Amino acid sequence: MKTPASTYRLQIRPEFTLDDAAALVPYLSSLGVDWLYLSPLLESVGASEHGYDVSGPSRVDRERGGREGLAALAAAAHGAGMGVLVDIVPNHLGVAVPEENPWWWSLLREGRGSRYAEAFDVDWDAGGGKVLIPVLGSEEDLGLLRVEGTRLRYYEHSFPLAAGSWSVGDSAQEVHDRQHYQLIPWREADTRLNYRRFFAVNTLAGVRVEVPWVFAQSHAEVHRWIEDGLVDGLRIDHPDGLMDPAEYLERLRDLSGGAYTLVEKILEPGEVLPDDFECEGTTGYDALGLVDRVLVDPAGEESLTALDTRLRGGPADYAAMIHETKRWMADGLLRAEILRLARLAAAPAVERAAAEPSEGESEPPSLEALADAIAEIAAHFPVYRTYLTPQPREVTPQRGEVTPQRREVTPDRREVTPDSGGGWHDATILARACRDAAVVRPDLMTTIEALAPRLADPDEELCRRFQQTTGMIMAKAVEDTAFYRYTRLGTLTEVGGDPTVFATAPGEFHGALAERERRLPHSMTTLTTHDTKRSEDARARITVLSELADEWASTLPRLLEAAPLADGPLANLLWQAILGAWPADRARLAQYAEKAAREAGVHTLWTAPDEEFEAALHRLVDAAVDEGSEAHALISGFADRIAPFGASNGLSAKLLQLAMPGVPDVYQGTEFWDRSLCDPDNRRDVDFEARSEALAALDAGAPVVGPLAEEAKLLVVSRTLRLRRDRPELFAGYAPIEASGDGADHLIGFRRGERGVAVLATRLPARLERSGGWGTTTVRLARPARDAFTGRSFEAGEVAVGAVLAALPVALLVPEEANGNG
Repeated sequence: MKTPASTYRLQIRPEFTLDDAAALVPYLSSLGVDWLYLSPLLESVGASEHGYDVSGPSRVDRERGGREGLAALAAAAHGAGMGVLVDIVPNHLGVAVPEENPWWWSLLREGRGSRYAEAFDVDWDAGGGKVLIPVLGSEEDLGLLRVEGTRLRYYEHSFPLAAGSWSVGDSAQEVHDRQHYQLIPWREADTRLNYRRFFAVNTLAGVRVEVPWVFAQSHAEVHRWIEDGLVDGLRIDHPDGLMDPAEYLERLRDLSGGAYTLVEKILEPGEVLPDDFECEGTTGYDALGLVDRVLVDPAGEESLTALDTRLRGGPADYAAMIHETKRWMADGLLRAEILRLARLAAAPAVERAAAEPSEGESEPPSLEALADAIAEIAAHFPVYRTYLTPQPREVTPQRGEVTPQRREVTPDRREVTPDSGGGWHDATILARACRDAAVVRPDLMTTIEALAPRLADPDEELCRRFQQTTGMIMAKAVEDTAFYRYTRLGTLTEVGGDPTVFATAPGEFHGALAERERRLPHSMTTLTTHDTKRSEDARARITVLSELADEWASTLPRLLEAAPLADGPLANLLWQAILGAWPADRARLAQYAEKAAREAGVHTLWTAPDEEFEAALHRLVDAAVDEGSEAHALISGFADRIAPFGASNGLSAKLLQLAMPGVPDVYQGTEFWDRSLCDPDNRRDVDFEARSEALAALDAGAPVVGPLAEEAKLLVVSRTLRLRRDRPELFAGYAPIEASGDGADHLIGFRRGERGVAVLATRLPARLERSGGWGTTTVRLARPARDAFTGRSFEAGEVAVGAVLAALPVALLVPEEANGNG
């Protein structure tokens, strides 16, 4: 199996095609990139900007360059010695424009008789034998339908007509009533929808890749890429939405011939990747959390927590908050999914009660009670999902019966360490969630106790579907809601992180990295993705607030007075984001402010915007960007004050991520300073020409004027990537480096093996400056070494850290005998 030394993520879209990517290969090769890492390429709905709404899995999207573009890119990459990693989307297909999706079009036209009825996850009985399509403004809009040829139209929407379902003289509503689908008001989707979807996105319909022919047909083009040598590795989007991720990965391993594979698996703190996942690791959010938190100053926690308490009128209870947001999602946006589980839970009970009535037996729980209990259990899950899976059926020799054999789940398979300590495995996770739910809702205890063994039985459809559902609730309630409500330090609210964990001590950081080297040496590491809430450099600047917590606590009230907002915690989040992105234009900040407020869902919603509150959001943004305003003076002055410390954090985070165990990814453009906020701000065009020119200048000997310069980050990225690609033996193994002296706590360092590189980075730079700098702090070098960034050489023995880090807050020391290709 070919394994990348590093990757570089490119967002392929109609405005930046595969041909454009091919033209970048010389620059990326010079940067030191080993593999290209491409966003989804299969045909998608309309001119999709992201590609995760695949409409046809049988060919490369023509808007992105088509099969020819992929072949040209692969040839360019392979010709430069680079590999190609492609993101694929097995969980769902895009159905926003039905006629663009042949599978969905067939389903709507032919209903249960369609070959593709088995491909989509439809609860036919819940829809009266029809697929419910939530597009209408209201029921009255049925009067707006019209028949045109063989199609039923509603505004811009077009749907197929079943054969023989219309004739001259029929009204459009009569024709509609004869179809295999029923158009319903869009607001009813959250309670009535009868097909599985991606999270709460109605236009992304779940696909049953657990069905062998569905897997084969939906992956046929991907298989051709591998067979034809165009693609070397695969990144799997949202595996937790699949019925059985482990089985899927096993099939994919066979299909790809063992190609390098990563999964977008979100690991909660303490959770490990299941041993039976046939892949090399995750897409790196677990690494991101480690790097961010080792740069956070634990001394700032008390002041920032006190500020947050004042803003919200009482202490924040994160556990209670996420329980509330999980129930909000389960009872609202994802109610349809909970009701489907409740129907599954009710059916056997109803059948048993009818077949075997017994005297004194209590009535079976109502559908409402079952839904309530299932939602409550899901609300107590500490991880995205469990992976309880039946083994293939085997014949029992003694009796000749076919019995299910469950895969043994051992405690060390998926360890999750709660506050009380101890390892958890899948069965224990579920049991504890049921127990905790019953404690909170004693009125549901009997129902929960009846559900618990069935939710733990992977031979039951209820269990398998419940496992697909808990991740939806976690993602929507935590990532997309609570992370916009729990706002004491924005660095901490990133995917897969627990924001109540304020900082990571260096010793814990080193232990985690040593374990990564042992268990998952080829797992991806990342700092920025297309889904991060803030880019790496925005977070690096926000992290400085942990060192200047008292200053921020005195500055924020002045900002709130200058630009009032009736939500103190949200205002804190917005001002931190503005600080992290500074300088940023009005449009970018306004878009982010609206998104943050609507995701938080406290004062305004996507489905019901509060005009008065959102007007206040825009006034806040105006105050920030309008020169001459008090708020502008405050935030620009604070940004200038912390800029050097933010740059130090940014360079330190980048070097740690690039040099630590794993396969480092660089998100497009972040070899320069990039202070983007969440999607779509992080998908703006990248000026690759400027980066290419700056790299050529560096290679020609142009000086780096200081840590704040764009070239400083480019220098760190290019020199580290080149070494990882050209000298992989320098990045094998892991051992911490300890400093001595008053500034020892400000150095975070490690060595990659006995004869590998030594990595030195600065932590807590503001506090370091206040204490007078490095002073007599030293570090011991085992052998002579040269800094890959400055070219300066150092002798073996005790070396002054201040001398090594005189030009930049980071150093990558290459043993002198290894020099030559650095």
